[in-house]
Amino acid sequence: MRSEKSILHQKREVVDTPKIDKNKSLVEALKLMIKSRFTDNKAMNLLKQGKSFFHMSPAGHEAIQIACALEMEKGVDWAFPYYRDLSFMLTISNDLDNIFKHLLGKKDEPMSGARQLPCHWASKELNIPTQSSPTGTQFLQAVGTALSAKMNGTKAITYVSSGEGTTSQGEFHEAVNWASREKLPVVFVIQNNKLAISVSVKDQSGGEDSSIARMMSGFDNLLRLEIDGTDYEESLNAVKKAYKFAREGRGPVLIEAHVVRLSSHSSSDDQRKYRTKESIEADKVKDPLKLLTDRIISEGILSSDEIETINTEIKNEVEIAADYALALDDPIGEGADRYVLDESGYRESLDYEKSTPSGSPIVLVDAINHALQEELERNEKIILFGEDVVDHKGGVFTATKGLSTKFGKKRVFNSPLAEASIAGVGIGLALTGMKPLAEIQFGDYIWPAFMQIRDELATIRYRSNNMFSAPMVYRVPVGGYIHGGPYHSQNIEGFIAHIPGILIAYPSNAADAKGLLKTALRLNDPVIFLEHKGLYRQSYASSPEPDSDYLLPFGKANVVTEGDDLSVITYGAMVHETNFAVRKLKGEGYSVEVVDIRTMNPLDEETIFTSVKKTGKAIIIHEDTITAGFGAEIAARITDNCFEYLDGPIKRIAGKDAFIPYHPNLENDILPNRDKIYDALKELLNY
Repeated sequence: MRSEKSILHQKREVVDTPKIDKNKSLVEALKLMIKSRFTDNKAMNLLKQGKSFFHMSPAGHEAIQIACALEMEKGVDWAFPYYRDLSFMLTISNDLDNIFKHLLGKKDEPMSGARQLPCHWASKELNIPTQSSPTGTQFLQAVGTALSAKMNGTKAITYVSSGEGTTSQGEFHEAVNWASREKLPVVFVIQNNKLAISVSVKDQSGGEDSSIARMMSGFDNLLRLEIDGTDYEESLNAVKKAYKFAREGRGPVLIEAHVVRLSSHSSSDDQRKYRTKESIEADKVKDPLKLLTDRIISEGILSSDEIETINTEIKNEVEIAADYALALDDPIGEGADRYVLDESGYRESLDYEKSTPSGSPIVLVDAINHALQEELERNEKIILFGEDVVDHKGGVFTATKGLSTKFGKKRVFNSPLAEASIAGVGIGLALTGMKPLAEIQFGDYIWPAFMQIRDELATIRYRSNNMFSAPMVYRVPVGGYIHGGPYHSQNIEGFIAHIPGILIAYPSNAADAKGLLKTALRLNDPVIFLEHKGLYRQSYASSPEPDSDYLLPFGKANVVTEGDDLSVITYGAMVHETNFAVRKLKGEGYSVEVVDIRTMNPLDEETIFTSVKKTGKAIIIHEDTITAGFGAEIAARITDNCFEYLDGPIKRIAGKDAFIPYHPNLENDILPNRDKIYDALKELLNY
């Protein structure tokens, strides 16, 4: 039996060993805080010298950021830091050179190739997707990467951070909702410095005592931790608990870290305009660097002289890194338009139109369903989701009928009724290498997702200088002629076509729909796939079904009918309305050529110009509003390239500049139809 003395000695050893480790951890954290503070100060000095143009300080946030970064499993976990996360990035990357290259916007800076503002972090090897400027968009993408981890059975977690002001965004609440519903391994870190630029948290948030953590108390699977984010040890303990909870698959975690903002919101801001001197001075008392320094000295871990030596060494390290970056070349203007889309040549390498569609006749909605089945079988990375897509509903138009039964609800599942969630989570999935296929139930309801589509999806490849991409597909039913009224009849191609970085398809028949959708699901670029609801079951939009190997290229128009007197450029349902008019004109001796463009981006200019040069007359037809409709773009390009071949004005037939009403008589007044088209074609033929 051991003596009491030996037991006490053993206890003392057990206590002493962690203390040594704890001291080492505190010193490591101190060095990182010092490095972050000197980097921050140097960045501001360079800006004042005119050598940089923008900066956002992390001063006051260092403790929680460093704790979060130190506990990450590099290359396994995912991170979506926000613009104030300089301390996080310095800690996880341990690369001052690249930090200064980015802060100075140098030619070869590795985060964006100088395409992004400073403080927009990225790292391919560390799983830190390219950051954008809109606040809150990162939350849903973080949920997507966590969903991918759960689907693939990995232990990866996702860190995502923001300030407290961003929690006013609906996408934050949508993200917490999805993560809690699925018990996803996401750690939401809210760095609450009480100010969203100049607006107090009390004027932003309605939770008790303006507490974000207490505001989110209704989510059952969400672990909520509210801490002093200026205290490094408290921050580290909370982060360890949070990461363990998430990694064990127990659900998401929200850490509300109360921090201080020691500098203005950004280099473009002056907080003295809206903060009292007393408020600014009070925050300095909670400076995490001061708090940790005082503690290390008071506990005898390091002396003030030793800390001064560390300061000198790290300041020199920062100066050397800054000087190195300053000596590098600035970017040149040439090539600034590269990497809007995939430039690998993969799209051009696919084997298109290997056969002629020759199967049994099929309607358009069934062709889409078959394309989905074939591609889900072919590619296990395809994940299909949206509102009501699961059996026995199978989508409001039955386009996804049978798919969840055949492939299981892990690959085909219902999303929350939240379009931004559908879009943002899909982007996160795509960033991990999955192939998300999302259904937006009606084009009229895509607008809540537009921030994710325009500011995130479309720009990812460009803003990361080709480092990241998110090749997901959105299926979107659009169009009128179904008596759907103002909110079920909209066309949206004009809006989407204005956005670089997104491919757009708008098929007019079943064979084209199947071939284009199968191609969309194989490309390395994001695609908006528009499906006209009014054509889903129309016999005149049916066609022989292509086989499972049939792919149709984007950017190849179809000459539906050849003619010599007039070129009609059109797409979607207007192809068929035009055909009705053309057949009538043919009986009167006129020869009209009809070109179905099939895709807007890319647009097959060659086929359009060849047709117009042959006939000498052109008319563009679409059902979207005439003002700023896509037909205006086609007309402008014809003018630029075919002006000397024209024998008459370029005309457009389109919907009136009004909303689409419910009653068929009213709807018919707004939208183009075969009678209006016949009259316009005959007028131009006789010009």
